[in-house]
Amino acid sequence: MSSSGGGSGKELVEGSSSPTLSRYESQKRRDWNTFGQYLKNQRPPVPLSQCNCNHVLDFLRYLDQFGKTKVHIQGCMFYGQPEPPAPCTCPLRQAWGSLDALIGRLRAAYEENGGSPETNPFASGSIRVYLREVRECQAKARGIPYKKKKKVTVTAAATSSQGSSSKGNCDESSPSSTMHFS
Repeated sequence: MSSSGGGSGKELVEGSSSPTLSRYESQKRRDWNTFGQYLKNQRPPVPLSQCNCNHVLDFLRYLDQFGKTKVHIQGCMFYGQPEPPAPCTCPLRQAWGSLDALIGRLRAAYEENGGSPETNPFASGSIRVYLREVRECQAKARGIPYKKKKKVTVTAAATSSQGSSSKGNCDESSPSSTMHFS
């Protein structure tokens, strides 16, 4: 008996009583366990009940050492270039999108594990500010300004699709394009 991929992301496998977790649920569990282990490894260990946004920020900075995204520093000759022609010694960092997704999973896991939404350290304003700064810093380092995607209204999408026969690919040279995929 298996569910049809509904709300929880957990499905029962035929003949088994334990749920098979979706990819998202598995990753959320791994992230939660990793964060818990990080807190236990602190000196002195930090109980989850005493965890605050500063512990979360320290965790995000700790994760940078395992990053795979080259982020050019301001003194680098390739700073601001999206595709540098040669290697450099700039550090590897966690990509903003990865950190943003991680915080989303940990925020959900915190509440699923009994934490109150009001005390959720992953939902703190300081976490949002940190993520915004990382996003802007990485965008500048690559020379690509981050632009928040605008919501496409039904009438704008219909008008845009009438002028083009290709689906999902907007002509970037066309000034009337309203959808941008990057």
